[in-house]
Amino acid sequence: MGVFRHSDSKHEALSADRQDDPRAPKRPRRKRYGWRVFWVIVVLACIALGVAITVESRSSRLQAREFSRFAASLSYSMQPGPSHDVVYPGDGPFDRRLGYSSLDEFLQRLLKRDYVITRQTRFSPELMRYVQHGFFVPYEEKTQAGLSITDCRNEPLYEFRYPQQFYPTFTAIPPLLVNSLLFIENRDLLDPQQPLANPAVDWPRFVKAAWSQLAKMFALPGQSAGGSTLATQLEKYRHSPDGLTLSGSEKLRQMISASVRAYQPGSETLAVRQRVVRDYLNSVPLSAVPGHGEVHGLAEGLRVWFGADFAKTNDLLASSPTDKQRLADKALALREVLSLVIAQRRPSHYLAKGRLELADLTDSHLRLLAQANVIDQPLADAALAAQVTYRDWAQQPTIQPIETNKGISVARTRLSNLLNRPLYDLDRLDLSATSTLHGELQRSVSQYLRDLANPEFAAKTGLMGERLLTPASTTQVRYSFTLFERGVDGSRVRVQTDSTDQPFDINEGSKLELGSTAKMRVLTTYLEIIAELHGRYGNLSTAQLRKVPVEEPDRLTRWAVDYLLINKDRDLAKMLSAALDR
Repeated sequence: MGVFRHSDSKHEALSADRQDDPRAPKRPRRKRYGWRVFWVIVVLACIALGVAITVESRSSRLQAREFSRFAASLSYSMQPGPSHDVVYPGDGPFDRRLGYSSLDEFLQRLLKRDYVITRQTRFSPELMRYVQHGFFVPYEEKTQAGLSITDCRNEPLYEFRYPQQFYPTFTAIPPLLVNSLLFIENRDLLDPQQPLANPAVDWPRFVKAAWSQLAKMFALPGQSAGGSTLATQLEKYRHSPDGLTLSGSEKLRQMISASVRAYQPGSETLAVRQRVVRDYLNSVPLSAVPGHGEVHGLAEGLRVWFGADFAKTNDLLASSPTDKQRLADKALALREVLSLVIAQRRPSHYLAKGRLELADLTDSHLRLLAQANVIDQPLADAALAAQVTYRDWAQQPTIQPIETNKGISVARTRLSNLLNRPLYDLDRLDLSATSTLHGELQRSVSQYLRDLANPEFAAKTGLMGERLLTPASTTQVRYSFTLFERGVDGSRVRVQTDSTDQPFDINEGSKLELGSTAKMRVLTTYLEIIAELHGRYGNLSTAQLRKVPVEEPDRLTRWAVDYLLINKDRDLAKMLSAALDR
């Protein structure tokens, strides 16, 4: 017993000593417990974040609230005078084609020609900061634009609209085309169950695209995937430099700009998403064609690449065929539009040298559309059996004649020189201009000059006779005519035309060599004017001469009055001699 008790005491003493020893190891229970709590919190936070992201990706409530509130502050207004609170759009294809990117250049050229800025846009401070960070200006983009010129009475003189055909509203697009496009490019874009959806982000595709990019960085196996929605594609080919996405930051800029543009009207985006579909089909770039130029939009693509009629194609896509021929026509129309929708990925390749590849891709998508019940099997089979026929530009030129006359040619040429742009680019600018020409008078004079080539009309005007014109020579004479209207601020051209039905303008583009008779006629007319002024003012006193009102541009009257004031000898012969020396 004693030994046992002794041993216990010693053990207890040793235990107590160890507890007091600082070198003794501490129990790790509390530390392990703290780490467990930390990791539980991290896991719960990740779960909560994942749930929140999932809920947000389905509802978009947070995006709708924040983007719509932010977009409401990005405003601009038109105010008198020039503006310093404005940033012109960058070098995107859409902004470049419509002239927005060149506004600074245009204004500088116009100011040098004594034009004045009467009103200009002013950005809000929030919009200035937003644009200075590199994002695209969220203005309402036009479906159709082009050059418009009016005459001095504000009557239409010339108008060019591009594109010429388009879908005016979303409801004008055949549902078959909408469903096919969305299946290929953006399947959930028009989901009515998501009224607040952000059209700039398709979260499943975005995650897949991000993963494919990571896999590409680490050389992992797998196919590259794209995460662009229709809304970001619009931003890309309209506003990104050269219509390309060359970096991740550029893609992010497109997504943020598209999000802000989508929520600018408000938090609900279904109408905006429908407009995205319409704008995409109206403006998608489809390469270029010799003799025509750039091709934009489904309507122009059908006409230029396949020689198809836009209205007929839409009727076929919206129809329910009742016979084999009608089904075959609808199938061909479907194949044509699908070919263009697919070709937009690499239009210059697929629509030129890669037509066989495009046909194979179209076949694959037709099968997928049938499997997903987007199209029925009979239509799919008919479309697979159909073959598109590309337009032969030699036999079927794509050039479309435009209305023109001497007045239009004069106005367009002067505007082209003023802005330093060729006529092709000039017609596609979002530009309205006013000419000094009088449209109705211009047309009347032009017709009169053309009628002079008719022997009967020439005879009525007294141009036929000895040493004059003969019936055989009336068509060999070219006439030109220019009419100025004198005003307070100068003389303005009201008519400038000639009898040639050519772009060449005799009035401005030719240099006439006057013969001796013509020179004598000009000199005689000049002296007759001086003699008329002498007869009008030669008998007036000095006081009366000082009160004669002389308009600023009337230089001959100004000279005549000054001559009579200075010279006491008002002899007509001496005044005519002085007029020859002036």
